[in-house]
Amino acid sequence: MKRSGILNAELAEAIATMGHGDIMMIVDAGFPIPADAWRIDLAISADLPTLDQLYSVIAPELIVEKVMFASQVAEHNKPLYRSLTTWFDERDFEAVTYEDTVGPLAQKAKVIVRSGALDPWGNIALVGGVDYKAYFNDPECAVPDMYRKWLDREPFVPGAKRR
Repeated sequence: MKRSGILNAELAEAIATMGHGDIMMIVDAGFPIPADAWRIDLAISADLPTLDQLYSVIAPELIVEKVMFASQVAEHNKPLYRSLTTWFDERDFEAVTYEDTVGPLAQKAKVIVRSGALDPWGNIALVGGVDYKAYFNDPECAVPDMYRKWLDREPFVPGAKRR
C-alpha cells in the first residue's frame, strides 16, 4: 500500500502524466464535463470532497505555472479565492471569463477532476509548469529573459502560512 500522498490511482496517474502547459481542471459538482474528456469523478455527496480538500492534496504534488478562474471569484466567492491563495501562488493567477472556464479551457484540459463542491464559479484550471531551477542548473546553460522571472522569485510553499 502507498504510504502517503494521493491514494486515488487515477488522480495520481493524472498528476504524474501532466506536462508543461497541460491543463488539469478541478471543477464543482455541476460542471458540464465534455463527453470525450478524461474525467476523474471524485464527487461523493454535496461538498464531499470540497475544492479546498482537493487543492490540499494536489498542490504539493503538481508544479503549477498558472491558475485560471472566473473573474467573479475574487469579488463574489471570497472563501474560494482564499483557498486558492493558500494552495497556489497568487503571482500565477489569471482571471478569465466564466464562459472560458466552461468552454475553451474545458475543451483543452488534459484531465477534469470533479469534486462534490457546490461553489459558485468553482471551476479552476491548473496549467502545468516545470522546475525551472532544475532545468537551468548548469552554469553553462544560458537563461533566456523569458525564464529569468521564474528563477529569481522567492519559492512558494503550498499551504504554508505567509507573513
